[in-house]
Amino acid sequence: MLKKEDWMDIREQLEKGFYQKDIANRLGVHPKTVSRALARQGAPLGVRPNAHKSKLDEFKPFVDELLREGVWNAKVILMECRERGYTGSYSVVRDYIHPKRPMRESKATVRYETEPGHQMQNDWGAVTVQVSGSPRKVHFTVNTLGYSRRFHFWCAQKEDAEHTYEGIIRAFEYFGGVPREVLVDNQKSLVIHHHIRDAVHFNERFLDLAGHYGFTPRACRPYRARTKGKDERMVGYIKGNFFVRYRRFDGFEHMNLLAQQWLKEEADQRIHGTVKEVVAQRFLREAPTLGALPAARYDTAYREQRMVHWDGYIDVQGNRYSVPSFLCGKQVTVRISLDGRLAVYAGDIKVADHVLRSAREGWGTVADHHHALWQHTFQVQRRDLSVYEEVGLCS
Repeated sequence: MLKKEDWMDIREQLEKGFYQKDIANRLGVHPKTVSRALARQGAPLGVRPNAHKSKLDEFKPFVDELLREGVWNAKVILMECRERGYTGSYSVVRDYIHPKRPMRESKATVRYETEPGHQMQNDWGAVTVQVSGSPRKVHFTVNTLGYSRRFHFWCAQKEDAEHTYEGIIRAFEYFGGVPREVLVDNQKSLVIHHHIRDAVHFNERFLDLAGHYGFTPRACRPYRARTKGKDERMVGYIKGNFFVRYRRFDGFEHMNLLAQQWLKEEADQRIHGTVKEVVAQRFLREAPTLGALPAARYDTAYREQRMVHWDGYIDVQGNRYSVPSFLCGKQVTVRISLDGRLAVYAGDIKVADHVLRSAREGWGTVADHHHALWQHTFQVQRRDLSVYEEVGLCS
């Protein structure tokens, strides 16, 4: 039986161009039920006299709202209802949701179109390809402009926070500007906590990045896979096109050079199936609406604290690197760039520079760092031999 909320939903979907069959699937009812509602211009009046009352009745509008938002996990819905005073069982919630499952499976969905320069969507994908002659899992971050569908992707060895930030910055630089907001997934490197009904708690460094470039961070609602549909489709497009055309790479630098070439020559020149326009041409209208890039680039390097051992070395990623000996026993800050360079700081002063090395290559040592240390070690006290004659040790 339709409720007033359902009737409001029917009118809203009709205004957006849905067919009655799609609306019925969305509500989990027969298409004739929608037709009758349209004929009477409203929900049915009254309630059946023998209708069974349930503890869930007063919470059903809230459950329907969660379903419309894409939340289908019955246990999650149960917890949400219990926070609002529901005392019934899990099976009642499950049984109420079950007939509405066609809503979830329906391909009918509202396509969210954004204004030029409004939004960029961020996501990650992964694929296994040949790198330097061996199969290797490659992670790639994809950033797609919502209006023009122009996108940028960058391949990396991992998909942690620092590589996510780097991918976003490279996308800004590729587009030549910054959108007003960036929509991200709920990965822990970006979103600390995202309760279904509460505000988002973003990673502090992600907020710093947003402030530096002047965009507003946004996060998808949990369990809403379609929210970032534009970007997720680009992940599939890259897998089915770029990584099919190019299957072997000399290394990540070679891979990303080919990616830049492919983006400009093929991806930007494609006619997008939805907007029916060449992406590069559509981007010409979006480019003037992007914000300006800042004068200084945001530093995406890892920053960690290390204690300098008494032999003048610090431990970093399974190897040891020298620092000036006057820092022995003191704490320093290490900056590890994504291109494999290590910088060591005492306060704000850089005191050492290294290229990261594997343990097989041995320790990273700069001889001048320990010049004073070696002088102190090899300093020998001179004594007159008469000292030994006095105790009878010299003959």
